Amino acid sequence: MKKIIIRNIVGLLVMAWLYYVMLPPINLSAISFWIFLCLLAIIFFIANIGDSKWVVDKNQVRFEKAPKYMTIPLAIIPITIVVVLIVNIATSPLFNSKAWANRITVENAEFTKEIKEVDFNTLPLLDKESSQKLGDRTMGQNSEYVSQYYVSDLYTQINFNDEIIRVTPIEYDGVIKWFINRKNGINAYITVNSVNGESKLVKVDNGLKYMPSAHFNEKLKRKLRFTYPTAIFGESRFEIDNEGHPYWITPVIKYTGISNRERIVGAVILDPTTGESTKYDLKDIPEWVDNVYYANLVIDMVNNWGEYQGGWLNSFIGQKNVTNTTTGYNYLALNDDVYLYTGITSVVSDESNLGFILTNLRTGETKYYDVPGAEEYSAMESAKGQVQQMNYTSTFPLLINLNNKPTYLVSLKDNAGLVKMYAFIDVQDYQKVVVTDASEGINKAALNYLQRYGENTKDSNIVTEKEIVVKNITSSVKDGNTWYYITDTNGKKYKAKITLSDNLPFISNGDKVKVYFLEDKEIIEITDIK
Repeated sequence: MKKIIIRNIVGLLVMAWLYYVMLPPINLSAISFWIFLCLLAIIFFIANIGDSKWVVDKNQVRFEKAPKYMTIPLAIIPITIVVVLIVNIATSPLFNSKAWANRITVENAEFTKEIKEVDFNTLPLLDKESSQKLGDRTMGQNSEYVSQYYVSDLYTQINFNDEIIRVTPIEYDGVIKWFINRKNGINAYITVNSVNGESKLVKVDNGLKYMPSAHFNEKLKRKLRFTYPTAIFGESRFEIDNEGHPYWITPVIKYTGISNRERIVGAVILDPTTGESTKYDLKDIPEWVDNVYYANLVIDMVNNWGEYQGGWLNSFIGQKNVTNTTTGYNYLALNDDVYLYTGITSVVSDESNLGFILTNLRTGETKYYDVPGAEEYSAMESAKGQVQQMNYTSTFPLLINLNNKPTYLVSLKDNAGLVKMYAFIDVQDYQKVVVTDASEGINKAALNYLQRYGENTKDSNIVTEKEIVVKNITSSVKDGNTWYYITDTNGKKYKAKITLSDNLPFISNGDKVKVYFLEDKEIIEITDIK
């Protein structure tokens, strides 16, 4: 009896350790709970195997006599397998295709009405890879941090007080560094401005203690599990509120079946400095939060919407009106929220898109825009083909409204990951592409594209319109081109090519003219004149 008690005490300790490591939710709809249950059965079986008598007979090992309670754990494993299979088949698309198609509600919308004309001052030109390089460089400039911590690769895209930035925590560099620094925590995080590339190491008053790289009860997943033992969690994202205070945003998931037909029903917001947290329903999540839904889930739900509208059988036989997402996605900042963008194409790959979707990553609201055109990778190859001798790589396109037309914008990068050129590509005709050196600026690149294809630039918001009174005008020839130099009555200086207007030679002192330009510099280059 004493041996039985000792064995079971040891077994219970092993079970407790297993729970502490695995951290499964105590929830029947989570597959990790059922796996944990099977492992407990195996541990119980091993702990009590000594009560059985083993017999070796003709090279076979068998129990001659086993206690009845030994059959309980042995039965749990096959019962679990059967239950999981039956439940998931019953809730699969085979019998519930409409429910799978309706995992996400997709509304039809009109591109030019819903998507404002691009403002390059708020466009996230830097992708995650470029942001990581800038963040690593910033970390390397702070010797007191680089020896103890490393930069996380999260780089969450957020809208922070009307600035589009990526924010990422720094993490403990191993268990010893955690033990040394755990008392004060991590007192900084890194931000990278996705528009201008400015990277900062931002210090916080109180250290961040509950982190993925922490150990024991300060590990983020463990803190969440012990606070919410039955909740099923998705991927935690690092964000900051409007005052710059850091938080972990962890979506709460609900399944239909066992780890089947996943949907987000809320989120837990945890303060890593104190460990305090609040669980919100989806509709009540604060507006400063930008990332509740994550990319893989959105892509999965949109694919189900495209696959099962016509039923399960149609999804692979006939495939009438069956669509899926293109390979790849990007993020756009609109109306103080962050949206995931990806194209929608026919299930039969034909290098063209039927349209695209935008999903609000806080609310899950999704809209479909019927804009047929080139598939993103075709546009990327078209841009690279303009400078193929450079062997540049292309970022995944940003979809923008340029002069009330859907347009792809990509950055072309060298082997070091530095942006060397910008390319604009017409969504509906990817043969229309213009590549401009990045040193000339994004506004100049957009202007080159519009002028190349005869677009009206006067009504575009990339240029500034101004009426001036001419005080003095002269001309000169430079590199075979005639330039006119104008000074207005306020002392501002301008220059314009003769190709802009045949009326330039007839402008006289005192004339009122309307000029259009990109940047207010010492000598302003006029892009159009009226």
